[in-house]
Amino acid sequence: MRFWLSNLPDDAPLRTLVRPATLRRRIEHDCREMKQVGPAHFEGHTWNGWHHHVTLVSAAHAFCTLQRMVRTPKETAPV
Repeated sequence: MRFWLSNLPDDAPLRTLVRPATLRRRIEHDCREMKQVGPAHFEGHTWNGWHHHVTLVSAAHAFCTLQRMVRTPKETAPV
């Protein structure tokens, strides 16, 4: 059994209460997915290099996420 503490009003709809709790899974999934895209592959030594690398990795992750969102489930299924 899990319990969640919230400072939302007593009359808040259930959907409003559940949404923040379920976002945690999405954030964890995105972090795991971003690690696969490339932050761990950085071998530079400068702050600017790291900043550029992380920026490009974030852009690549956003692109992949948007592409996945516009596809229909039939297009994403393996052939």
